[in-house]
Amino acid sequence: MDLATDADIRHAPDVLERLVATAQRRRRDLVSIMARLRCETGFEKLLIPAFTYFFAGIYGFGATANDRSRVAGAAGGCVLVRRTLLERAGGMAAIRDAVIDDCALARVCKDAGGRLWLGYDPGVESTRGYPTLAALWDMVARSAYTQLRRNPLILLGCVAGLAYVFFLPWFAMVMGSPTDRVLGLVAYAAMVRTYVPMVTWLGCRPAWALALPVSAALYTAMTVSSAVRHHHGHGAAWKGRAYRVEMTPEHRPSPGPSTQSSRPA
Repeated sequence: MDLATDADIRHAPDVLERLVATAQRRRRDLVSIMARLRCETGFEKLLIPAFTYFFAGIYGFGATANDRSRVAGAAGGCVLVRRTLLERAGGMAAIRDAVIDDCALARVCKDAGGRLWLGYDPGVESTRGYPTLAALWDMVARSAYTQLRRNPLILLGCVAGLAYVFFLPWFAMVMGSPTDRVLGLVAYAAMVRTYVPMVTWLGCRPAWALALPVSAALYTAMTVSSAVRHHHGHGAAWKGRAYRVEMTPEHRPSPGPSTQSSRPA
């Protein structure tokens, strides 16, 4: 099996052994670990747990591991893949122009019949920081619209969904009738309850989970910003490289019967 990892990932000494054991025990051809991202500054604590939370919400880990599901997710910081599967999927050349290369790799591997697994491991940590709002904004905006297949209707649905799930309960608590306020509080409490494990996993105090609607509002703005950049001709850019619409495999027809799934920023 081949291991692909980013230069800014710190691995515990026994991580590779655990990855191989997971692949063998679960009979998987591709095992990927969502690295623990750095959360030190205020903006990192506000937005990084939400990034992982939204990613896990759309690229469901259980759905990724379900061989009958079309969902295919991976985290590029740590990917162990069987070489025979990689060759069958077309190798790294199959994703050479992808903006979201990790999930593009998962997609082509699943289309080629690979069995995937995506999860967490405390021994895989990112050393890269996004200390400012500007850094986080660019990180998300570079690929958010690509994840929505550059489709205005999907963007509209995404914004409406975020508003309904994350903003409506808060609005009901502040502006609604007494009954609406109770229902809004219950919905807000449930939202926070699902978010606390992610916040604490990344080393933040549980109180940061209370700010999830604020985090969702910022991610909504980043996603809209990504679409505005695209329609102004800027497209996606990363580390000085620009990507044209027609070059991204995320939007080409899949070679197998599956269709491309979407991913959050």
